[in-house]
Amino acid sequence: MSSTESPDTATAALPVPPAGPGRRGAAETVHTVTLPGLTLTVRAPAGSPAPQDGGAKTGTGRDREPALYVHGLGGSSQNWSDLMPLLADRVDGEAIDLPGFGHSPPPDDGNYSVSAQARAVIRYLDAAGRGPVHLIGNSMGGAAATRVAAVRPDLVRTLTLISPALPELRPQLTAVPTALLAVPGITGLFGRLTHDWTPERRTREVLALCYGDPGRVSPEGFNAAVDEYARRLELPYFWEVMERSARGLVNAYTLGGQHNLWRQAERVLAPTLLVYGGRDRLVSFRMARRAAAAFRGSRLLTLPEAGHVAMMEYPETVARAVRELLDSDMTDVTADASRS
Repeated sequence: MSSTESPDTATAALPVPPAGPGRRGAAETVHTVTLPGLTLTVRAPAGSPAPQDGGAKTGTGRDREPALYVHGLGGSSQNWSDLMPLLADRVDGEAIDLPGFGHSPPPDDGNYSVSAQARAVIRYLDAAGRGPVHLIGNSMGGAAATRVAAVRPDLVRTLTLISPALPELRPQLTAVPTALLAVPGITGLFGRLTHDWTPERRTREVLALCYGDPGRVSPEGFNAAVDEYARRLELPYFWEVMERSARGLVNAYTLGGQHNLWRQAERVLAPTLLVYGGRDRLVSFRMARRAAAAFRGSRLLTLPEAGHVAMMEYPETVARAVRELLDSDMTDVTADASRS
């Protein structure tokens, strides 16, 4: 089902399902962190101590290394609710709702560029004082995580990217509709054209695009996704956030020089795990080879049956690969210590 053998650039990642595939059993804690001009919702497996004052957690007294999970366009911290418990014995994990997504309100400055999302991650990590973290990102969150690892290597111990939204020269036709979200007025038109669509239909359409096999989603998971989708549609800023975020992602693909995402990938020093799905209709599977070459010394996990959200479709397999990355990082640290 999987391969760890080493497996080519504008597309965007379509909105991922707002909830996991329904296998979540562990309870979670949710709190908010308020920073100047920014409020973030943070989710963690139950048992992780929450801050007493509603602020960021500190690293005091922790026996596990910190990890941070970053979702993609249209997603939320719930996208990690299957993976986080599987790694909770190894890492003290948190998943954030990026500004304007999940339960996080829009940022005061209205900036939804990939750089702005990366700055939100950096600001949270600086405020939390938990770095360096094991940083894990999917899709747009993978692009933002790449920027974080490139510009603030002190904050990132290892990097895991699941179908990262990095520039493609020849995008898949199935990814074109997402790029169109960036066109001014398109989201409003789409909203009007799909006014009569039920949340159930909207959810099925998204699952069909994001999952290699939508049948893997349990009835419980589907109902949870429908409820979350219905909640988001009631938010007055929903379509604006989608449009501006899609535009920010497309714009990121046009940047040159040191701000180019591929150039930044080459600057990443942290041990990196790349995960690509063979049935991904949004980020081309052929990009796996280019990514493996760009991120120095990276590991590559290919899942032929997975789509765009492997951490939701095959969380156990992804968790094993992350554990191998952590074990390798620990071996490297021990070896460095013995030589010093």
